[in-house]
Amino acid sequence: MEMFLYGFMQRAFQASFLISLVAPILGLFLILRRQSLMADTLSHISLAGVALGMLIGANPTWTNILIVVIAAIILEYLRMIYRTYSEISIAIMMSGGMAVALVLMSLSDGGTTISIDQFLFGSIVTISQAQVWMLLFLTVTIVGLYFIFRKPMYILTFDEETAFTSGLPVQAMSILFNILTGVTIAVIMPIVGALLVSAILILPAAISMRLSKSFTGVILIGIGIAIFGMVSGLISSYQYGTPPGATITLIFIGVFIVTILIKKFKPAKRKEH
Repeated sequence: MEMFLYGFMQRAFQASFLISLVAPILGLFLILRRQSLMADTLSHISLAGVALGMLIGANPTWTNILIVVIAAIILEYLRMIYRTYSEISIAIMMSGGMAVALVLMSLSDGGTTISIDQFLFGSIVTISQAQVWMLLFLTVTIVGLYFIFRKPMYILTFDEETAFTSGLPVQAMSILFNILTGVTIAVIMPIVGALLVSAILILPAAISMRLSKSFTGVILIGIGIAIFGMVSGLISSYQYGTPPGATITLIFIGVFIVTILIKKFKPAKRKEH
């Protein structure tokens, strides 16, 4: 196909495949830890990093990573303070991050509007080879950490008190997980957009949870769903000129609806006597 002859499309598909490998892993832990909105919060805060980079003339990706790392640490600190009302930390950080982003945007000159729109809604032409290599390094890191710390994270996710009494560094693990989530969001923002990046992380895991009951099964099925949604979304985005993040999200939602309907109307198995 013609689209595969373009360098930016090749990089977009490479990035999409790598995103598909990490999204179900991070998304599943976010769902089980009841932190789905944290991804949305970090994506909104990341706009402040983009605006800061454009204001000072630095690479927005690096300032973005710096801001989300700081925000991830603060989020964990606020979560520990408001342990019973953890949603307070999300509300504070989301509103504060957006406020900072809007102020920084107002201080920038008008020429940055297009760039901000690209980060807001995603643009497949903005993917550079450096970002693909960065995403590859991040993917290898996350997958490697998953295999190494799968059992400790499993305990931390379902029973934080048991994890603490078992001697696990609960706070350090939570901060590291938040940082990895934030950095992932910062790196994949150019392709899917800040407004919908949380959906790209959460939806594949949410869909696969309807199809499998095992931890590993959810991740493997989620990877397959993520690859299908990302690839078909990019192809549709290229063909019809629609924002890639929005197109990918709509495909995921369509798969989610189909999954619900199949599960609802699937005949129940008869019990053998």
